[in-house]
Amino acid sequence: MIVPPPVEPPADEPVVDTKHSKLPPGARAFFDWMVVIVVALLVAFLVRTFVIAHFVVEGESMYSTLDTGDRVFVNKLSYRLHDPNRGDVVVLHQITGASERDLIKRVIGLPGENVEVRNCTVLIDGRVLDEPYLDPEVVTPTNCGGDFVLDGVVPADHVFVMGDNRGGSQDSRVIGPISEDDLVGRAFVVFWPRSHWQWL
Repeated sequence: MIVPPPVEPPADEPVVDTKHSKLPPGARAFFDWMVVIVVALLVAFLVRTFVIAHFVVEGESMYSTLDTGDRVFVNKLSYRLHDPNRGDVVVLHQITGASERDLIKRVIGLPGENVEVRNCTVLIDGRVLDEPYLDPEVVTPTNCGGDFVLDGVVPADHVFVMGDNRGGSQDSRVIGPISEDDLVGRAFVVFWPRSHWQWL
């Protein structure tokens, strides 16, 4: 007796997910949306934790570059990829005793450099630092914080930071050079309020 060969389905026959197809259409849509929402929340958490954060400026230490209430985006990956650069606006994490706070300042001095302030002018290794970001109506002879000379040089893996409002900033002239490990990241844009939008 001749037995015919088994009949195989065509190669292009669609595969049916019988488990998923048992769900009614409304439940399938709900399941799909839940997957999308969970994935979106996970991505947002990872971005917020490791890539970009936003901070609200408090105080006048960076006036007139930044005002109280300005919201800035901070790139948290910057200093994992390269060293801080002079002129960067940075958010740093300061721990004083039992208190913690985040400060926003500008990088002025780099490792191995000596920093002085004479007659409201910053000198790096004796050379005048050009600071076009300063507001001459804010940084005046009566509002620049007085003269300052760093004892020695900025240590390795540290930066010297100052506020753009020199007379109203508690910065490295008071708290000393900042370890790069305490830098949260580089502030790169003011995104709110809309009228204050600017790249930093």
